[in-house]
Amino acid sequence: MSLRTRRERWLRFLLALVVLIVVIAYLRRFHLTRSPPPEEGAESQAGEIPLHSGQREPVLPPPPVERPPEHKFSPNGLLEVNPQASHPILELIRRAEDGWRAKLRRASKTFPQAVAEYRRRYKRDPPKGFDDWWFYVQRHSVQLPDEYDQIHADLEPFWGINPQDLLAIRAELEAKVDSYTIGKIGDSGQVKVVNTSFAPGKYEQLIKGSVQIIDLLSDVEEFLPSFRAVFSPHDGPNRASLSDFFVEDAARKAAAGGNYVRRKDFPKIIPKGWLSACAPGSPGRNDSMNLDGDPPLKPGGKTFIHDHNLAMDPCVHPRHFWQHGHFLSYGKGPTPEREMVPEFSYCSSHVHHNIRIPTPYGWVEDILPRSHDPEWDDKVDERALWRGSNTGIGQSTRTRWRNSHRTTLMRVANELKGAISILSPYKSDKERIGEPIEVRKSRLNPGIMDVAFAGDPLMCDPETCKLLQKMFPWRRRQSVQEAGDYKYVIDVDGNGWSGRFKRLITSNSLVFKSTIYPEWYIDRIAPWVHYIPIQLDLSDLHDALVFFRGDASGVGAHEDLARKIAVEGRVWSKTFWRREDLAAYFLRLMLEYARLMSEDRDAMSYKGDP
Repeated sequence: MSLRTRRERWLRFLLALVVLIVVIAYLRRFHLTRSPPPEEGAESQAGEIPLHSGQREPVLPPPPVERPPEHKFSPNGLLEVNPQASHPILELIRRAEDGWRAKLRRASKTFPQAVAEYRRRYKRDPPKGFDDWWFYVQRHSVQLPDEYDQIHADLEPFWGINPQDLLAIRAELEAKVDSYTIGKIGDSGQVKVVNTSFAPGKYEQLIKGSVQIIDLLSDVEEFLPSFRAVFSPHDGPNRASLSDFFVEDAARKAAAGGNYVRRKDFPKIIPKGWLSACAPGSPGRNDSMNLDGDPPLKPGGKTFIHDHNLAMDPCVHPRHFWQHGHFLSYGKGPTPEREMVPEFSYCSSHVHHNIRIPTPYGWVEDILPRSHDPEWDDKVDERALWRGSNTGIGQSTRTRWRNSHRTTLMRVANELKGAISILSPYKSDKERIGEPIEVRKSRLNPGIMDVAFAGDPLMCDPETCKLLQKMFPWRRRQSVQEAGDYKYVIDVDGNGWSGRFKRLITSNSLVFKSTIYPEWYIDRIAPWVHYIPIQLDLSDLHDALVFFRGDASGVGAHEDLARKIAVEGRVWSKTFWRREDLAAYFLRLMLEYARLMSEDRDAMSYKGDP
């Protein structure tokens, strides 16, 4: 063998050896990063992976996923602000939009779905005539056919009471001042006033409300069963409740096939005024509270509404008893009704058991002419507007009118002395909101508010009327065209619910609404999607307004969101608050009521196969 041949073989051997070393190194590295699972019966310690060599190497845990800071959504309906999170209104809007879209998606599309959903929610069959109601709903494109929980909430406390007793209570009610009774006698009869009971000289004034109600019911007259219903002619509710816990328990027993409660067995009243309406254990049933004294202190920290219905409840928020004219007018509160009185009214609160109706009062199809309500971008005044009378409570030296809701609005919107703490409007959407900043009222209020009483003082004695004129600004009443120039409008209660909300939400303006009265549409609207909910004490009004319109110079505004909600509010009004929507609610309410007042409720239930 030549020397050259031996050298070539030696080089090939060295090359093969190098390749082998490289392959072994690669395979070892592969096994270190992807070791096979342990053999059956083998155990490995936490945080280690067994290697083929028998050695163990620690495995680093994955880095923790940081959750962004969140605000606290309390069970009382309020959001508590976390300074480490972004602006709370951004989160409130996102959650509200998600909830509204989900509600629209899950709405029943067919009659069998509607029947099944009714039985699932209320644990009983629908009322007789439910198929006729569905026919009307489909014919008139009524949206959200499942969302009538307010009817259930209003009528459910009556379900545990013997129907014979309810009929007797209603007959007695028809003879009491002030009331009128609307009825339909026989299935082929006409809806009309069948009885009135007014003080002398009051007939013409108090019967007016019945005209619009009968006109609305005439739209569904052919589907209505025979009924008699007693209505209160007044703006506010008048049936103060005894705590619901007793009647709700009775209703549950009746639904389970137990015996009804007879009126003679209702509990003896221990008068506690407004507190009597609050269930034991609730914040509003605190016997140490003195409604003639100072209100309980409000917890510190910024809050906003995330559940408007809960935020209206004085049993959850007892400070309301010191902040609304309806409560302040009665001092510690009236003696509650010992019996449940089936009386209808324009509005009701969480401490009354009046049955609310879809009131046609104040209803408008649109703002006409349309030129009186410019598009959002064409509105020239960026202040928040409110004009109204000094109603809500009788104002005299003997009443606590200074803390009533409309007086509070006038004060917080027009004060110039001192400073107010607000969340900074100058942070980006990704920055933490931080602690509130101090702003002079003399700079902020004139720039963002146009709030004044309109006309002349009323509901006040001469001395107090003069005082009111000195305390607050008074201006002439505005036309609809003048009001249409404002991008932002405020809505608060009067002697009862606000009859102007329909007109305001039909406009192209953004509505800030403060109320204690859940209305008939409460399940069919989304705060933060269609309007801005404001607490009764107005502690969040400046924060919400500054978030949308910016400071007095407009800096920090989220006007794109303001425009979006204003437009969505108008679309909602034109889609969900039509005359047909009022009629559909009224029809379903009267079907439920006719069954409730029947001595054979089972016979008044829908038993058909959907």
